[in-house]
Formats: sequence, structure tokens, C-alpha cells
Amino acid sequence: MRPTFHPQLVNGCRGDPALYIEFMFERRALLFDLGDLTRLPTRKILRVSDIFVSHTHMDHFIGFDHLLRMMVGRDKRVSLYGPAGLIEQTAHKLAAYTWNLVENYQADLILSVTEIHADGKAARARFRCHSSFRQEAYENIDGNSGLLLNEGNLQVRCAVLDHKIPCLAFALQERRHVNVWKNRLEERGLPTGPWLHALKQAVLRNEPDETVIPIRWSDRGRMQEKRLSLGDLKKDILRIVPGQKIAYVVDTLYNEDNARRIIELAEDADQLFIEAPFLQRDAAHAAARYHLTAHQAGTLARRARVQQCTPFHFSARYAGEEDTLRAEAAAAFHHA
Repeated sequence: MRPTFHPQLVNGCRGDPALYIEFMFERRALLFDLGDLTRLPTRKILRVSDIFVSHTHMDHFIGFDHLLRMMVGRDKRVSLYGPAGLIEQTAHKLAAYTWNLVENYQADLILSVTEIHADGKAARARFRCHSSFRQEAYENIDGNSGLLLNEGNLQVRCAVLDHKIPCLAFALQERRHVNVWKNRLEERGLPTGPWLHALKQAVLRNEPDETVIPIRWSDRGRMQEKRLSLGDLKKDILRIVPGQKIAYVVDTLYNEDNARRIIELAEDADQLFIEAPFLQRDAAHAAARYHLTAHQAGTLARRARVQQCTPFHFSARYAGEEDTLRAEAAAAFHHA
């Protein structure tokens, strides 16, 4: 299966947390946390449509200013999601700058900010460049049981964890994944091309089997066309399987409530990105800092039955011991 989501830890296993997930075949990306983004090329930053902030400790939110700098002056709408207080904190960030000339900009950057409260309630506000980023349209909304983004075949859910403050963990889920059997295309004399993307989108939109899919291509300079039903194409050339799932967990205490919420959120994920700042020998220090150890991270990944566990957010105290942290997480993950 060719994955739809392509994740990248912007700063590797030791730097500020920021997980960039690009979509195959789309000029779109999601960001999980806003650590230092200066390593991310501008063209990639401009693909970001939605940002999921776990909490606003500096190493998880410092990148907001860089992202804002890259996007101001462009027609773009970006949605941010995070814990209670995110709206006010975003407002303060924006208010730190002087915006007296932005009314002359042709383009309008719009930020939609949603905060999730521990009681399941939520609130949303908007900030527009053309309005000098003054807060607009504050409203209380349904927290929707942690469902933050629900776009057809795409969902992002969250769970509220305890980091001595509320900290959000996230799971990105593709409902279904559509594969094309290339050998069956050849057997039917059908070409590759943009029509395959349209075909996949028709499947994901649950269009009826009677829907006609036009197929056009050039053969030795002559245009060819076929019109086939969605139902026939699904049966003959497509394989529809459960979609990809990626979970993201940072900055949390290892206790029963947090463990249960992480396991429920990350269950059966293809890949879990999970913090592992400390070695198990320093478990008491980890608990005092409301963080996980590598052993605890691997244990949670195993209990959630994820396919791949990627530990990161390593503490600077273990410089040169990154392989030891990975090995401790891996031992707990693969422990029978």
C-alpha cells in the first residue's frame, strides 16, 4: 500500500517537537506542534492547512511566529487546534506586533483557532489579517468527543492528558485507502493518468456504482476515450482497504488515566510518534517532570498494538545516548 500520509519529524529525535505530515497527490500538509520550524522550507510551510498544538510550552509553540512570518501577505486559511487557553495565547502572540499597514494587502490570512477543554467543551475564534488580527467571532461549540477534524475520508481526534496542565495527544486517521492494481489496468487496456485520482475520490465520496467515470488519453497523437461505471472499476482494478493511522503523544505523566487514554487513541495505529525523554533508570525524575521514560513509551506502544513506534523528544541530558533511548523503547515495545 502506498501511504497517503508522509510524516517527518522536523527537528529529529532531540530538537523541538514538530511533526510535519504531507499528503500524497495533494499540495497539503498538517503540523502537529509548533516547535522550531526554521528547518522547514517555506514551500512546505505554505502547504499547511491545519495545526494541532499539544500545549503551549515554549518548545511546542515557538514556531508560531516563524509560520506567521511566512504566511502573512498570502491568501490562506489555517486552522489551529489546542488545549484551553489557546485562543487567548494566540491573541497575545498576534497583539505583540504592529499591523497598521495590513489593510493595504490584497491577500487575507485567516486563522481559525479552536480550543478543547478538559470537560469536553470547546470554543472557537477567528483572526484576520485585514482586521489587524483582532479577535473575531468567539463562540462556544460542541467538543464532539474529541473529534477535531472530520473531512470526508480524513479525521483527527484528540485526548486530553495530564502534564500538570492539560496536554493534547492526537490521532490522524484515513478511513479507507484505495489502491490501483496496475496489472489489471494493463489487462483492460486502460492508461494511468489523472482520471485515477478522480476515480479514487469518487470511491471515497461513496458515489453510487452507476456513476460514469470518463477516461481520456492520447494514443499516438489521437485522443481515446472510454466511459466506464464506478462499480465495474471498483470490482476490476481497485483494492479498498482500511486507511492509514498515525498517532502523536508528547509531554505526559505515566499513570493509569493517561495510559488508558493514550492506548484508546493510538490503538492499532500504523505509526506512533511518542515522547521518550528519559531512561527508565531516571523514572522518578521523569515522573517529577510529568514526562515518560523510553520504557514507558515502548510499553504504551505495545499495549496499543501499533505497527511502528517512533520515540523522540529525547532530553538533552542523554546527548550521545540516543541509541540507548531507542533500544530501551524497542525492548519494551517488542517484549512478549
